[in-house]
Amino acid sequence: TVEAVTTALQAGYRHVDTAQMYGNEREVGQAIAKSGLDRGDVYVTSKLANDAHRPDDARRAFDGTLEAIGSDYVDLFLIHWPLPTRYDGDYVSTWQTLEEFYRDGRARSIGVSNFQPHHLRRLHTECEIPPAVNQIEVHPYFTQDDVRVFCGEHQIAVEGWAPLARGAVLGDPTIASIARRVGKTPAQVVLRWHIERGDIIFPKSVTPARIRENIDIFGFELSGEDVEAISALNRDDRTGPDPDKFDGS
Repeated sequence: TVEAVTTALQAGYRHVDTAQMYGNEREVGQAIAKSGLDRGDVYVTSKLANDAHRPDDARRAFDGTLEAIGSDYVDLFLIHWPLPTRYDGDYVSTWQTLEEFYRDGRARSIGVSNFQPHHLRRLHTECEIPPAVNQIEVHPYFTQDDVRVFCGEHQIAVEGWAPLARGAVLGDPTIASIARRVGKTPAQVVLRWHIERGDIIFPKSVTPARIRENIDIFGFELSGEDVEAISALNRDDRTGPDPDKFDGS
């Protein structure tokens, strides 16, 4: 993790996405500390562990995140999964605990991950602070248009995890054809598609060449026709769990 984050920061990345469940918050913090960059120049996101949704557990877990990263704040803290089949379906009290972290300034912003519109509606109805972000699985085979529309209507930024569908889309003929025409790799074309649609992305890689390739997407644009052609590849095909059924284990 230290090596990958160091390479990314050297390549120009300034947003690092981690989570308590990933078990690498400490190494993320070490890489930022050794980078020579000011803490304020690096945007750090982390996420609450699935076994820490009860308010007191969430408070202890959040303290652990700050200690591990070596910072007195995170830029963004998320509920990792709604877990509607656990905790009696109560993610509202969990969100209200994140509101505490926001109010005391230790989380500069708060959001959710893998929430569907009906989960988000509960937060809007029962809580005071709306999520700044919803981080969801998004890629050309799973465009999540209904969630993205809801988020757009409620000023919730969409972040896309697995933006390359864990590599599953890279051999797609449509994407390969566009990549040849614009002189970019399939991965760069897909990542640019996300950017054109307004999604925030953070492609995952530990390979230095790919880390550098994945950020080299700001010197070209896709046509509207290209964006539509890639969007039309949607199959509603998840690579991860269903948020309505996932119990966090």
